[in-house]
Amino acid sequence: MAPTTSPPPGPAAGRAERRFLAGPRSRRTELRFLWTVLREFVRGFRALHFVGPCVSVFGSARVAENSPYYALARQLGAGLSRMGFTVLTGGGPGIMEAANRGAREAGGPSVGCNIILPHEQQPNAYLDRWLACRYFFVRKVLLVKYSYAFVIMPGGIGTLDELFEALTLIQTKKILDFPVVVVGRAYWQPLTLLLAQMEQQGMVAPLDLRLLTYTDSVEEALAHIEQHAVVKFKLVARHRPRPRRWWWLGE
Repeated sequence: MAPTTSPPPGPAAGRAERRFLAGPRSRRTELRFLWTVLREFVRGFRALHFVGPCVSVFGSARVAENSPYYALARQLGAGLSRMGFTVLTGGGPGIMEAANRGAREAGGPSVGCNIILPHEQQPNAYLDRWLACRYFFVRKVLLVKYSYAFVIMPGGIGTLDELFEALTLIQTKKILDFPVVVVGRAYWQPLTLLLAQMEQQGMVAPLDLRLLTYTDSVEEALAHIEQHAVVKFKLVARHRPRPRRWWWLGE
């Protein structure tokens, strides 16, 4: 799988998005923006259509290589690869790099959906294929669309956004109830307390909280994904039929 290496410039993309979100503009300008978004979706669909069944691994870009979280993500990436999954991340450093690295070392596919920022987030060195997205909402759709499970490693605001994006889609039945595995019990304890308080006050249903599985164990995380993705949805990841390629689309 060859990498995609022709991203548009970061600052220009940021300015375009800020202008779009600043309120109504001329209809012609809005239409131009829609075409930009459509092109980005088409580019993403073409890049990821044949990568195989994926598991998305989310986590901080700020985690150093000597962190125990980096080691956990690397082990998880390797384990998911041996199960037959393509490891899909945000394509950057830290936890994302660790998961992609583990997949690469285990001989499995490693793919990233990077985001173009004013201070550009560079793709990590362990990607077989990567896509640079202008818009966060396009990137999140792609990370969800091709995934049969979601692994949430320690992270910050972006990781929380990705966690609750997946959880909301499952809770509202916009996607199937794919497993959501949250790794790092101590790190995520404040979140579990907040969610418990929300449940006590009737803001969250008890069934919704059961969609999350917390663990510190790579083996437990992999076993949960095996049971609730591969077995539950009759997904034989390694032998899943690949989509047909069409020569006239340049595939």
